[in-house]
Amino acid sequence: MDGTVLVADDDRTIRTVLTQALTRAGCKVHATSSLVTLMRWVDEGKGDLVISDVMMPDGNGLDMLPKIADRRPGLPVIVISAQNTIMTAIQATEADAYDYLPKPFDLPDLMKRANRALDLKRRAPATRPPSTGSAGDAPQDDLPLVGRTATMQALYRLVARVMNADLPVLVTGESGTGKSLIARAIHDFSDRRSLPFVVVTAADLENADGASQVLARARDGSILFDEIGDFDDAAQGKIVRMLDSLGDGAPRIMATSQKDLTERMEAGDFRQDLYYRLSGVTIAVPALRERVDDIPLLADHFLARCERDGIPVRRFSPGAMEMIRAYSWPGNVRQLENTVRRLTVTAQVDVIGKPEVEAVLGNQPEIEPLIGSGDGEKLSASVAKHLRRYFDLHGGVLPPPGLYTRILREVELPLIEIALDATGGNQAKCADLLGINRNTLRKKITDLDIRVTRRRKLM
Repeated sequence: MDGTVLVADDDRTIRTVLTQALTRAGCKVHATSSLVTLMRWVDEGKGDLVISDVMMPDGNGLDMLPKIADRRPGLPVIVISAQNTIMTAIQATEADAYDYLPKPFDLPDLMKRANRALDLKRRAPATRPPSTGSAGDAPQDDLPLVGRTATMQALYRLVARVMNADLPVLVTGESGTGKSLIARAIHDFSDRRSLPFVVVTAADLENADGASQVLARARDGSILFDEIGDFDDAAQGKIVRMLDSLGDGAPRIMATSQKDLTERMEAGDFRQDLYYRLSGVTIAVPALRERVDDIPLLADHFLARCERDGIPVRRFSPGAMEMIRAYSWPGNVRQLENTVRRLTVTAQVDVIGKPEVEAVLGNQPEIEPLIGSGDGEKLSASVAKHLRRYFDLHGGVLPPPGLYTRILREVELPLIEIALDATGGNQAKCADLLGINRNTLRKKITDLDIRVTRRRKLM
């Protein structure tokens, strides 16, 4: 790497780590905790790249992006932020940031992005057409797309990048994860925000002129086929013909599905030509149990929403929150919101304790639906289905001996790999997560030939 990097962050540790890493890579670095100082350096012509935090003591880093673009066209800016909503990623994209990374971030990943930014000239800022209802006018707190886990931050970045792309979008995920909210956010923060957003169900296509009516309603806006996996073959055929008839100035096409469409295709229940027309970009929304660290944030968000609705102010005790974190949430974010609202309304005390949470969650299902079938299929049922298929492939002849060991290895390998990835390659944390001895984990890593990669996280 070669060039001068301007680093602006109010966290001394992050400034030190970035300065050391960039210096070792061959860059000159100027670091500051002040946006005023950063802008003075920009005005003086210093810097080939800016890495800036959003929330600074003397202002908002996002507000500086248009000024930097005006004073130094072509100077790339990488935005880093501990903000935990989709709005930060969207606003960074709207402000024409070169790139956006959430905190905690992966240092090697940031270095790669910085290297690319130094090598490539920044694109000229795109001219955005005027519109009614800008992104900044949207009620940010009403977007329950909250999360600071790496999975959600990656989702935010993807949404920000596809907002104004003329590609169809398929949003997948379990019931209650917020698929339709993602689709709505893509429309509401895009250049089509002032145009209609039309949600289409199978019933809307039953009439002979259903497809033409949908196009007339949507005009040049966006069309969302809600739960496309539930559409029958006749409706699917109408959609294919409708999509094939689209010309210039066509609406943006999006679809949601909680069912695995690839499995539906294999079973002959979903048209392959429709799948490939819809899946220009696929956005997978994670289940709540896959981002446990976001549960307290969401719970606080819903408590604040209840307060705005006039419900008495409540909060959770540490024990109550631990119980909420430990629950499987098969209904995902929607179930969490309903549970928080119920607890807030029925609680007789300001601090909701473990007994109150236990009383409510005890009446709800505890076993979460496991991925593999969009119908809430359990892991055991999914494994049984694959095993039956395995036996069937042998045409009535028994499989080779040693089946037990082979099957356990098939399950054990991805389990350990995913657990290692979730713990950043920390074997002690991984062993604790799995509930096995650290030496046992090391032996399995060796036996299964698993590659362990350590990642450094910065808060």
